[in-house]
Amino acid sequence: MLNALIQLPERSVNVHFDDDSKALLDRVCQSLDQYPAEADSSALLESANVLITGWGSNLYDLEAVQKMPNLALIAHLGGSVKSVVTRDVIASGIHVTQAASVNARPVAEFTLATILMHCKQVRDWEALYREQRSSINTRTSALNASVGTRSKVIGIVGASRIGRRVIDLLAPHGIHVLLHDPFVDAGEAERLGVELVSMNELMSRSDVVSLHQPLLPSTTHSIGEEQFAHMRDGTLLINTARGRLIDHEALIKTLSNRPLQAVLDVTEPEPLPDDSPLWDLPNVQLTPHIAGSMGGEVSEMTTLVIEEIERFGRNEALQHEVTLDDWDMLA
Repeated sequence: MLNALIQLPERSVNVHFDDDSKALLDRVCQSLDQYPAEADSSALLESANVLITGWGSNLYDLEAVQKMPNLALIAHLGGSVKSVVTRDVIASGIHVTQAASVNARPVAEFTLATILMHCKQVRDWEALYREQRSSINTRTSALNASVGTRSKVIGIVGASRIGRRVIDLLAPHGIHVLLHDPFVDAGEAERLGVELVSMNELMSRSDVVSLHQPLLPSTTHSIGEEQFAHMRDGTLLINTARGRLIDHEALIKTLSNRPLQAVLDVTEPEPLPDDSPLWDLPNVQLTPHIAGSMGGEVSEMTTLVIEEIERFGRNEALQHEVTLDDWDMLA
């Protein structure tokens, strides 16, 4: 049986491991300690075959993993491994797996819900209702004419795991989907059922723009003044990816002066400072990085990782392994 060292702060242990998942883990491998917050014991490190990481774990570079001579697998309970492992570790031959595929579902569902609520113009109706109260007539209101998904255009920036899930979820709603992704060709775009366009064309034609690209040097602050200038008044910008994709100085300037809207589940910095102008802009909805797995959704991530450890123990191929080919495109 594999020896597994769980390197998590106590708060993350309590989130990831309920009684059922602890029992499942105990059937799959031998836990070396009671979920230590810091893996600094030489005996533990030398015995570990599997290192289980998650939110709040240490970063393991090549020097750190060399202290674990029998380590063969790092199993990450979160959606991105770049916070817990370096590229050199994968290059050394240690296998790495993660739960990003499970985490993608709630993010995509959050995005779909936000898009549909925007198409229904819920926030505008709420404001009008508060203003007119019992005198409101929804059928004669000017808002009525533009409600619904018919003829709406949604722009997806990045055909990532989450971006593709959003595209799939939009399919039943009769929405025309634009995609900007420099790594997707025309053939793949056709298979996805989307129209492949430039960034500026996507910005100018979309009723909603949703960001799903990874944070890379080429994408850092890739949404800025030029892109905002192409967006039509009333367009909604959704960011559930990474805060640094957006130039926040340009974002604040634009939202302060134009009737664009934004739903920001991630920001730069995160959390926002208390004096950020974004808190007080009426056309901004801020959520504290909740689009990803929470509550019962986290248990699904834990189960996936334990199943990966079980496959590894049986010498079977991992289904969610992170390879060197994947690295440069990871969020």
